[in-house]
Amino acid sequence: MPSTLPDGDPVPPSGELPASALDGLGGRPFGFYVHVPFCVTRCGYCDFNTYTASELGPGASHADYAATAVDEVRRARAVLGAAELPVETVFFGGGTPTLLPARDLVRILRAIDEEFGLAPGAEVTTEANPESVTPGYLEELRRGGFTRMSFGMQSAREHVLKVLDRHHTPGRAGQAVREAREAGFAHVNLDLIYSTPGEDDDDWRASLAAAIEAGPDHVSAYSLIVEEGTRLAARIRRGELPMPDDDVAADRYLIAESMLAEAGFRWYEVSNWATAEAGRCRHNLLYWTGGDWWGVGPGAHSHVGGTRWWNVKHPAAYAQRLASGVSPAHAREVLTPEDRAVERIMLELRLADGFPLAELDRSAVVARALADGLLETEPFKRGRAVLTLRGRLLADALVRDLVS
Repeated sequence: MPSTLPDGDPVPPSGELPASALDGLGGRPFGFYVHVPFCVTRCGYCDFNTYTASELGPGASHADYAATAVDEVRRARAVLGAAELPVETVFFGGGTPTLLPARDLVRILRAIDEEFGLAPGAEVTTEANPESVTPGYLEELRRGGFTRMSFGMQSAREHVLKVLDRHHTPGRAGQAVREAREAGFAHVNLDLIYSTPGEDDDDWRASLAAAIEAGPDHVSAYSLIVEEGTRLAARIRRGELPMPDDDVAADRYLIAESMLAEAGFRWYEVSNWATAEAGRCRHNLLYWTGGDWWGVGPGAHSHVGGTRWWNVKHPAAYAQRLASGVSPAHAREVLTPEDRAVERIMLELRLADGFPLAELDRSAVVARALADGLLETEPFKRGRAVLTLRGRLLADALVRDLVS
């Protein structure tokens, strides 16, 4: 089952935000995340809030979902008031958003545009499993205003996909990229996962080579995390599969950096590479640099002006609240200035632009990181803490030292 929601403070039935959240609204980048909680099957490693049934109760079916999501978009407008909030990025995630008809995704996007207005040149992304789209589907999305596709490739090796419970054929992701290009998408991402049990270095090199050959302008590569409560965790616990090894993961990351750099990709966040600045995921950058966003959908998280909240998880409960005119939010927290400062270090230090040294209090930790080769020398002279390749491998440990 999906992981449980965190506790937090109660949310008023209206969803009204504290005055501190609304202060400065419109002066920060603003985006929307739309969670579509449906999947055909549940991957063995996944602990996201997703469901395989097409009918989950009143208002919570595939057929009803777009209308329910539009209701929350309208509620967002009411809660945020009349402030000018041109939407710079929209990201449809899941689940598998492309299990819904393309017209439903376009309908939700149009509601966002009608209520808030899309900024000129707004980035509009949807995630998709490679097998869940056709050329006609992609063309309909492109005509409807979508600008970017993100395909879950994960691996090019069939035995690795099988361990992950992924059901597309190894070559389908590359074909989907080509179809997206033909439909007019200038920006296409492929998601990869490394350190899957049973994967070796040659498997990983083959996956990277296949991803590069497919011709995306963005690649995300993440080390497999074994989440409690998943089928993968149970198989490892029973001894059917080995636990992923941290040293192996580090070696795989180095392989990724080498092959992607040789192919013209440059890292801009520890797990993300793009061929040019225009190919970077602006929605994720909004998250990583402290922007505001409204999360639509069951279990979706939002952040506005230092207030963070999250919706109830089950799609039927989510739909029932909206139908009753009540906020779907489960709970919220108001971040302290100290919380926000820590989160900023945790996120921005992972970016290729780095973090201003003047805002890091732990001078001894910073000096040691430079001496240990975790920070680049030239940016350091200019007042920026920028991770070296070795620093990227040890980024989590360095952040812990800086915020502890």
